[in-house]
Amino acid sequence: MTAALLIRSAGPGVTVQDGGRWGYLRYGVTPAGPMDAGALAAANLAVGARIDAAAIEVSLGGLELEAEGEAIGLAVAGGAFDLRRDGAPLPPACRLTLEPGARLSIRAGAAGAWCYIAIAGRLDLPPALGALATHTRSMLGGLAGRGLAAGDRLALADLRRPSFDALAIEAPWLAPSAAPVRVILGPQDDRFTEASLRAFLEATWSVAARSDRMAYRLEGPRLAHRDGHDIVSDGVALGAIQAPGDGAPLVLMADRQPTGGYPKIANVIGADIARLAQKRPGETLSFTAVTVEEAVGLRRARHEAIAAGVGLRPLAPELTAEFLLAANLIGGVADATED
Repeated sequence: MTAALLIRSAGPGVTVQDGGRWGYLRYGVTPAGPMDAGALAAANLAVGARIDAAAIEVSLGGLELEAEGEAIGLAVAGGAFDLRRDGAPLPPACRLTLEPGARLSIRAGAAGAWCYIAIAGRLDLPPALGALATHTRSMLGGLAGRGLAAGDRLALADLRRPSFDALAIEAPWLAPSAAPVRVILGPQDDRFTEASLRAFLEATWSVAARSDRMAYRLEGPRLAHRDGHDIVSDGVALGAIQAPGDGAPLVLMADRQPTGGYPKIANVIGADIARLAQKRPGETLSFTAVTVEEAVGLRRARHEAIAAGVGLRPLAPELTAEFLLAANLIGGVADATED
């Protein structure tokens, strides 16, 4: 039997994602890709893969899968999810082997909204425009351009025979942080009143329930425009913060549209976009402004940290409650590196 991962159950928001589909924005094709690129990188590094290799992205609805055909090496990293192999608890950031018939289950845990399952091998799926990243609105990439569902079978290829059991993943960029999310103001911050600019940086915002891979809607003070809320449509970047006519900000995420016609008050920097992505509906955050030079330095530092790789730590024979608490801290909200 060909090695495969059989999906036993999958909640909303479980898709195949790689580093993204780059070079096609000029044709109106969004990159898609991971909500938390740093967590994807950590999982891939733990199994010896490229940091942008295709993996399974899991959200709060959870996932259960089963190994078929032969033993499969996997790694999981991202939010502090409840991770179990055949019912036995594991730290939420770890590398493990699934023997044929063994099951891995992932459920929402202490914190975080996204995690990634990387494979010591590769997903045997056809690329779309050079990438496996799933964009469900355009039905492009992944498995027939849709989210994974119970009964799906993901064939695997080029497996590296796993010679490891469960090992905790340690990566500095997986450390959680409650610090304000850093932004660069603009490019249309002059389209907002001075009072709105102050409110944007001083208010405590919460993530609305109506948030998804395309955009996170923020709840808080309404932002007032100077001369209306319509502008000539222009390109939007990952983390762009638009304010439509109702004044409720939208942070554009991995499945964002290529262009937008609402003023953008600011843009979340690449080093911080995953911290925002890992926020669940109802969680709060605040913003602070930095310069372009500061953002570039923070991004460079994040890339250098990822280039240094991850650590792998053997687990104790039995997972105590104290260890699980520490593991949740290891697997907390991750910072991201975009493109």
